[in-house]
Amino acid sequence: MSNEIVMQFGGFKATGSVREYTFTVREQASEPRQFTLSIPNEAFDRHRLRYQDAPDLCSLKLRRELATTSNHPSKSHFNVTDADLEDYRGAHAPKVARNPFSRKNTPDQ
Repeated sequence: MSNEIVMQFGGFKATGSVREYTFTVREQASEPRQFTLSIPNEAFDRHRLRYQDAPDLCSLKLRRELATTSNHPSKSHFNVTDADLEDYRGAHAPKVARNPFSRKNTPDQ
């Protein structure tokens, strides 16, 4: 028997102040469970998170919550915090490409 979980993104709903992302979590030993994660609209308005990255951020946060509670958190709704946004942004920042034509520094310069 496997303890592996399967997480399925169910979509989102935009409300006045947040976007709510829903996920269904299935594991072999129990019935499917629904989870909702909320991201404040200001995170998108202030360019702290791109719309297309929101499901990935929510998935990562939900996986962390599941991992810290042996896959059985006491609640089914989580709020994405400023710390979550900063962690995600830091881990997914674009790499700065070096210009292949830039001048190389030599020790005698």
